[in-house]
Amino acid sequence: MDAISHVTIEGRFNGPPDSANGGYACGTVARFLSGPAEVSLLAPPPLDRPLEVVSEDGRVTMRDGATQVAEARPLDGLDCEPPVRPAPAEAADAQTRHPFLGVDHPFSRCYVCGAARDDGLGMHFGPLAARPEVNAAVLRPGPEVPAEADHVAREILWAALDCPSYAPELYGKLALLARFSAEIVRDAGIEETLVAVGWGEGAEGRKHHTASALLDAEGSTVARARALWIEPRS
Repeated sequence: MDAISHVTIEGRFNGPPDSANGGYACGTVARFLSGPAEVSLLAPPPLDRPLEVVSEDGRVTMRDGATQVAEARPLDGLDCEPPVRPAPAEAADAQTRHPFLGVDHPFSRCYVCGAARDDGLGMHFGPLAARPEVNAAVLRPGPEVPAEADHVAREILWAALDCPSYAPELYGKLALLARFSAEIVRDAGIEETLVAVGWGEGAEGRKHHTASALLDAEGSTVARARALWIEPRS
């Protein structure tokens, strides 16, 4: 077991009020692997304090003291493809139907989708008019979004894949991200407008399997993901 780094997730990258956005946290630990990865979230990722990153047997673990927060393992790739590839205007229209608009919800101040803040990604996902079983949102990065050289930081793409995967079947419920797998097909430019789509892939009791993708203006896939959302017992 080798400690390879320490990372700190800034408070602005929250999902629920007191912990990190799940996709952002998963992308943070996945940076220590090359290529696609599957990340299991084992505890709420804390904000604004150093977390140890440990490598062992090809896997990478993020720890908060003795608490194991997340574990990542490499994947060969993902084969999920979106059922529809909407234009940016269609995705922008879907955002007007965001399920948490005007609602006091645990995700209301989420960095990615929170409708109660104006300093996040602004991806207020909602159902497409023509395909209400599919979420859509628009990502317009802007200068305040973390970047590397001329492209958006990869943990931001992981975050942007997370919230839209909260498929319409989950509206009216509270579920938390438990496992997230993502593949970045290509880097996204810092001035590039992307469309996010998310859809359900089946449920088993409290467990909901969903998927998401980021598409460019021509509908080509920039990144894709699969998610496991779990409804808490209480």
